[in-house]
Amino acid sequence: MKRIILTGGGTAGHVTPNIALLPRLRELDYDIQYIGSYDGIERKLIEELGIPYHGIASGKLRRYFDLKNFSDPFRVAKGFVQAKKLLKELKPDIIFSKGGFVTVPVVQAAKTLHIPVIIHESDMTPGLANRLAIPAASRVCCNFPETISHLPEGKAVVTGSPIREELRSGNRLAALDFCGFTAGRPVLLIIGGSLGSVTVNQAIRGILPALLKTFQVIHLCGKGNLDESLNGTPGYVQYEYIKNELADLFALADIVVSRAGANAICELLELRKPNLLIPLSAAASRGDQILNASSFEKQGFSAVLKEEELTPERLLSEITKLYENRHTYIQAMEKSSASNAVDTIISLIEDIAGGRL
Repeated sequence: MKRIILTGGGTAGHVTPNIALLPRLRELDYDIQYIGSYDGIERKLIEELGIPYHGIASGKLRRYFDLKNFSDPFRVAKGFVQAKKLLKELKPDIIFSKGGFVTVPVVQAAKTLHIPVIIHESDMTPGLANRLAIPAASRVCCNFPETISHLPEGKAVVTGSPIREELRSGNRLAALDFCGFTAGRPVLLIIGGSLGSVTVNQAIRGILPALLKTFQVIHLCGKGNLDESLNGTPGYVQYEYIKNELADLFALADIVVSRAGANAICELLELRKPNLLIPLSAAASRGDQILNASSFEKQGFSAVLKEEELTPERLLSEITKLYENRHTYIQAMEKSSASNAVDTIISLIEDIAGGRL
């Protein structure tokens, strides 16, 4: 039996692609282990699936001044020692890393033990954690052809992002029952990412009375971001986070407003959901979501509203236009030649773990 270690954490986007690989890995009889942080979101998501989970110390590498910048390097060093000990015990044939700062000590430890590593980079340009890990990788999977120019020659493979198969099999009627909605009225789904977006949440709630004249609204607002005063509003439901019913909610949604995280937009593309992307601003990020959104806008898959231009009036106008032109976006997405990421990545894993690459 071949053994694979999956790693990635910090946000759901660094975990769900790993989860998407699990059914095929199980079919191929891999022994699957997971290394993540002690208390990150990845722990709960993975342990619920019955995968052995190993927590290690993890420190964030920041581009700005913070007192934790003085202590976190020691946490990273501790994580490296813990990861190396785990790898010696588990003796994996291969490691698949989805990114996040917890993966840095794991990948570096694998390098010292000559264990092959495949990295997946979702965004147009690699994030800091993956940039540190790429020299140790056998292959680097990516979503966008533009990413290849940012990666070492011969390592890059355009695979797309693994999408959980269950997302394709949602039940619209089950979602109607779950939300208490009525059939025959369009549904708007708002996704602010696993951690939520205060900016998007406030903007949506600011135009909620106007939205409810046309749409029924499902609002995934992130942990701690519920507005109790809106509970019971006819045609509106809000949830911090949805897991088991997410496929059903996607099936019900006619259009989607979303941040522009790479995994999220790849899911929207695969599911052919017309969408308005509000990328995280350059002031609050390294700008990766702006690049992701721009690529999808150019390909006709998405409408885009910059956060700096976000006003209640503009948001309402863009949502209205998206709904009116939804069939145009669906047609563009249906012409996409996006590959089956799960099959492509599993083939790479098999080839490298089997010594063929």
